[in-house]
Amino acid sequence: MNYRCASNWFGLAPCSMAARLRVLCLIAAASFTTQAFAATPQEVAIWPGVAPGSEKAEQKEQVSPFPGGKFNVVRNVTRPTLTVYLPDPSKATGTGVIVAPGGAFRMLTIDAEGNDVARWLVERGIAAFVLKYRLIETPGSDALMWTQFMARMAAAKMSGTASFADDAKLGIADGIQAVKVVRAHADEWNIAPDRIGFVGFSAGGMVASFAMLTPAEAARPDFVAPIYGAPLGEIPKIPSKLPPVFLAYASDDGLIAERVDAFHGALRKAGHHPELHIYRKGGHGFGMNQQGLSSDYWIEDLYHWMESLGYTRATTE
Repeated sequence: MNYRCASNWFGLAPCSMAARLRVLCLIAAASFTTQAFAATPQEVAIWPGVAPGSEKAEQKEQVSPFPGGKFNVVRNVTRPTLTVYLPDPSKATGTGVIVAPGGAFRMLTIDAEGNDVARWLVERGIAAFVLKYRLIETPGSDALMWTQFMARMAAAKMSGTASFADDAKLGIADGIQAVKVVRAHADEWNIAPDRIGFVGFSAGGMVASFAMLTPAEAARPDFVAPIYGAPLGEIPKIPSKLPPVFLAYASDDGLIAERVDAFHGALRKAGHHPELHIYRKGGHGFGMNQQGLSSDYWIEDLYHWMESLGYTRATTE
């Protein structure tokens, strides 16, 4: 940039109109580039070619309105991806967080438990990667899909969530792979390979939990936050060495509260010290929705916990 002419623009000396226009174009281009880090997320596949286990999948990914039309969900995912949200480099902390939405492995609540979370983190200098993991096949008809979904959730409330374990296998594989992909692109995405977290909601919390519990220590995320989520079947063996864990749910969650308590107890028994937040109200699936309740502030509580671990400060500080 011609800084001398830029100074002249502000009245210090005469400058040609053509030069002034060049200065304005350069300023506008620089502004657009800075904004693009937060405003233009990039979607990348996490597997080369067809994801293992989906070679015969024929269902087509689709977006469906939630009953009532308040928001949309994504379903029939067979090609798992990460949507990459990068902060302005001047704000970047060097920390990155994978975000896995929930939806009972039948859909993904992609905004309130995904993109909205990513935008909140990016504003604070934290890179975010929304994981669109694989789901079990659901009917193409929205009406039939929602009828089956509501019946499935009612059955889960009656008999427990253990049966979701079989539905989770491909999603868990995608979660483990997502950590590898983010770590492999750490330099490109301006994050430190030892500052990669994993936040998951409900079913996404199970994906996050198993990414943390994968046998290969080097493949685990560096901190994990299952939000109203946990292993939904039998609690697996807890390793003696794990990254820090943040757990949160609302006490009026009739679906997952007991599972989170069981997971918390298993972690404590294995010698770990997970942080646990139990909010008075909020139900299941509160995500980034504002309900006028203390559960609205779960993400601030998560941020403060990350702050205590040093993950909200830039790596150069």
